[in-house]
Amino acid sequence: MLDEAQQVLSQARCVFTEKEVDAALSVMAKKITEQMQQENPVVLCVMNGGLVVTGKLLPQLEFALQLDYIHATRYRNELTGNELQWKSYPTIDLKDRTVLIVDDILDEGETLARIRDYCVSQGATQVKTAVLVDKNHDRRTPDLKRADFTSLDAPDSYLFGCGMDYKTYLRNVPGIYAVAGT
Repeated sequence: MLDEAQQVLSQARCVFTEKEVDAALSVMAKKITEQMQQENPVVLCVMNGGLVVTGKLLPQLEFALQLDYIHATRYRNELTGNELQWKSYPTIDLKDRTVLIVDDILDEGETLARIRDYCVSQGATQVKTAVLVDKNHDRRTPDLKRADFTSLDAPDSYLFGCGMDYKTYLRNVPGIYAVAGT
């Protein structure tokens, strides 16, 4: 698998450089700050993809907040999504709270929509979503057409880097890349 990941990286096309990613995240952080600074939110990092995005975004949010994580996945080392598997729930009580869910990408939207539904079921009064990348296509779930906050719009390719993975590898690549041929 390591050899395959290295080959994918060597043949990939850069979609956004690290500098472009960081600039887009800064713009998104300002928008989130403007809209949420009075909300006392719980920020939920969606593991594992949202880890890099949350790590870059959090220091730019200029207000008090609490941080927790949630882990739900549909991919499990595959390139296509399957049934949602819940691995970990937040430990902070979401009742009567505003929640900001942070993830790497909005592709079909199933995972993010189910996480949003979970937060509502736990009593959250308001749930907002923030993603680094919104992938342009028409396969989106009717339950979530767009994130509340988006840094970058990307082509309909298989993307990796900045938290997004290729078969669990390449999340640490600092830019965003498209797998060759996609």
